[in-house]
Amino acid sequence: MASYSAINGVAHEHGSRPGSASSSRSGSSRRRGKKEAGTSGQASWVSSVITLVNTIVGAGVLAMPSALSHMGILLGVLIILWAGLTAGFGLYLQTRCARYLERGKSSFFALSQITYPNAAVVFDTAIAIKCFGVGVSYLIIIGDLMPGVVKGFTDSADGYLLDRHFWVTAFMLIVIPLSFLRRLDSLKYTSVVALISIGYLVVLVVYHFAKGDTMQERGEIRVIKWAGAVPTLASFPVIVFAYTYHQNMFSILNEIDDSSPFRTTAVVTTSIGSSGAIYILVAITGYLSFGNNVAGNIVGMYAPSAASTIGKAAIVVLVMFSYPLQVHPCRASVDAVLKWRPSSFRSRSSSPTRASLLNPAKPSGAKESPDTMSEFRFAAITTVIIVLSYVVAMTVSSLEKVLAYVGSTGSTSISFILPGLFYYKISSPSSPHHQRLMKEDDDEEDYDSDQDSSEERAVTNTFLIAAH
Repeated sequence: MASYSAINGVAHEHGSRPGSASSSRSGSSRRRGKKEAGTSGQASWVSSVITLVNTIVGAGVLAMPSALSHMGILLGVLIILWAGLTAGFGLYLQTRCARYLERGKSSFFALSQITYPNAAVVFDTAIAIKCFGVGVSYLIIIGDLMPGVVKGFTDSADGYLLDRHFWVTAFMLIVIPLSFLRRLDSLKYTSVVALISIGYLVVLVVYHFAKGDTMQERGEIRVIKWAGAVPTLASFPVIVFAYTYHQNMFSILNEIDDSSPFRTTAVVTTSIGSSGAIYILVAITGYLSFGNNVAGNIVGMYAPSAASTIGKAAIVVLVMFSYPLQVHPCRASVDAVLKWRPSSFRSRSSSPTRASLLNPAKPSGAKESPDTMSEFRFAAITTVIIVLSYVVAMTVSSLEKVLAYVGSTGSTSISFILPGLFYYKISSPSSPHHQRLMKEDDDEEDYDSDQDSSEERAVTNTFLIAAH
């Protein structure tokens, strides 16, 4: 910040910033994004979008044509769009809630501690179960698909290469090192590889539709007509589950280098827009390829060929690199559950006043790390998650049971309930946290006003000196 002083009407600093009024106003939003010294993130905007899109678009994209077969094209596309808009609004509310928390420490647990303290353990338990279940489902998909990939490349494979347990074990050796990375931004390169796999699957579906080599197997096409209320409601969770990715949003907000409202909103809109476009493209072209005869996994319906075999391998690569993206929030939620204490217990040890909430004091020069989990605790929780998911994937082979359990416990609440519930509570005018945020905004406006006045005086003094 430039300092201006005048002795006998002389401005010591003539190099005032051009357009200072506008720059000081824009500086308010920049200070909001980086108001805590030493806690600004390092992830770029592109990296944040890549990670979020990879979290959103998973193997569920292959079930979109099946959902359209029950809903019809018109209703199905509208539901995909509506689910994307509502889920995206939940992400936007998360970015708003993060403004009430210390930079770099946003999480569902931190929000629940200042909104619904006694329910914090329930929220994080649901998140942990959901992320753990999705991770297990990814391992099951690997075990189910890899024997078919091997058969697609060779007819004389050894017996162990056709065993799902072998492939689950083999791919665990790949994902274990990735699961021990602390930052989501560290997974940006694997996320790029996963997005390339998604791109190949989209091209494969569109190619077969354009080629028309599935017309002999195509059934009836429903454009407006639907299959009925029961099949439609049964397919609705498939679309809802496809937009369940809110568990990683706070980590992205913590790691992004510029957390201003404009940049974070751009991350949300870009990720939601691109993911929704992929879902609709695959849903329509896949459904028009097979009609009402389409199965839950459209890639498995194509005639055996090198292209379809590579498509199955692409699914394996996709879910393999998506597994660490589930371990990350699962670990954070388990850590939060282990740290949780009832509010009555905490109030006996420390009772913050309203004044302390409005004006939180910090030791000068203190720099707290956003990641306060110790190395041992981090390694122990990660190891337990990996071992348990491996054991479950080796013993349970029904993907439907896992997804049904996951969807009934955490998916809907994380995506469509918690963001609105937290924002409604924390943004209430009577909330001390809302009052503190308003006070900080007022202080920033006063700072900008003082800055503008000092710069105007400096310019006036310069002209007076030049006139003399």
